[in-house]
Amino acid sequence: MIDPIILGIAGIVLLLILFFLGVPIAFAMGIAGAVGFAYVVSPEAALYMVANDVFHYFNSYAFSVLTLFIFMGSMAYISGIGTKAFNVAYVLLGQLKGGLLVVTAIASAIFGAVTGSGAATAASIGQTAIPEMKKHGYNTSMSLGAVACAGTLGFMIPPSIPFIIYALLTEQSVGKLFISGIIPGIIITVLFVMTAILVCWIKPELGPAGPRTTLKQKFVSLFNLLDAIVLFVLVIGGMLLGFFTPAAAGAIGGVGAIVIGLIRREVTWRKFLQGLKDSLRLSCMMFMLIVGAMIFGHFMSATTVTNSLVIWVQSAGLSSVGIILFVSAIFFVLSCFIDITPLLVLLVPLFYPLILESGADPIWFGVVVVTLCMIGIITPPVGAVLFVTKGLVSDEEASIGTVYKGALIFLIPMLIGLAIILAFPQVSTFLPSLIKY
Repeated sequence: MIDPIILGIAGIVLLLILFFLGVPIAFAMGIAGAVGFAYVVSPEAALYMVANDVFHYFNSYAFSVLTLFIFMGSMAYISGIGTKAFNVAYVLLGQLKGGLLVVTAIASAIFGAVTGSGAATAASIGQTAIPEMKKHGYNTSMSLGAVACAGTLGFMIPPSIPFIIYALLTEQSVGKLFISGIIPGIIITVLFVMTAILVCWIKPELGPAGPRTTLKQKFVSLFNLLDAIVLFVLVIGGMLLGFFTPAAAGAIGGVGAIVIGLIRREVTWRKFLQGLKDSLRLSCMMFMLIVGAMIFGHFMSATTVTNSLVIWVQSAGLSSVGIILFVSAIFFVLSCFIDITPLLVLLVPLFYPLILESGADPIWFGVVVVTLCMIGIITPPVGAVLFVTKGLVSDEEASIGTVYKGALIFLIPMLIGLAIILAFPQVSTFLPSLIKY
């Protein structure tokens, strides 16, 4: 009989081979997990396990939350909320040196708080921000880097799709995870703004000041922010005060975004159908990834690789801080090569027992993981949001290397933000401690 740990390693190798052969990640994890489980236990047990996992996650409350918030993000995108957020921030802060970089960060934070999607935030804000920065003589690399990095703020500020995935995988409270991201999200946004101002203060040619606006113009522009504020307060405030559950919040937010779009005459029948198609496609992709990861996770458990990892770390004598840093380092390195959704569904089930063993707060660790994902998704060579941002300009205007160069500058505030979250867990756990679900 082959040693179960050897079988587990062989399963990981098979998974990597399937990746390199171009098999979709969800199916690669499902195939490797099911075949491996059938060999370790039995084919009958493997068939039962696959059917049970599919039913369990289709029938889970957290998955309904995920689909409803994806729907809400799609509706917010077609309603033009991101463009309005940028225009307001531009009137308020565009006259500062590097003001449009600051505007991009704040508008991305606002739009990200509504959609929960980094790619959607970068695409929506970038369509308005990049032409404006080009018109005002901003450095191309800085402009594209700022759009890409600011787009990731949507991962941290609730509602956040990565937090929902983490909740699905660990059975933690979606509401508490949402609330846990508010203070860290604000901290990282402020650090982003400070970096933009400091860099352009040292080198003004990177981000010249824009035209001044009057106090009246600033005041009037604030009314265009009401859409996003009302939607955010309705969704997050309603959950925080206990008026409705996370699933209900996603549904109410989706309907609210549609109503706003209709009132503003932004939503057409064609846009609405496209939004539905996008949300359905993304929901199906998320479901397949999560189920595939769970099947592979069952195989890993059957081979005792997970338990062996826990025992190995314990025998290494690592402290709880050492365990957190060890897991964080693996997440950081792999996030440079793998997109965040498959990375979450692959690594969280594997390392979550280690986190529980270390005594760390699972909610706090969720914030750490999402921060690492924010950093990884803008770190070469993969950096999915970098490619989304590059797609907003032609090859003649900028190469992917130009986007990389600008993004590296704005990695600094994110790394500082990660250090603060690691050093002071209270910034993540204070608000969740105030709610009961």
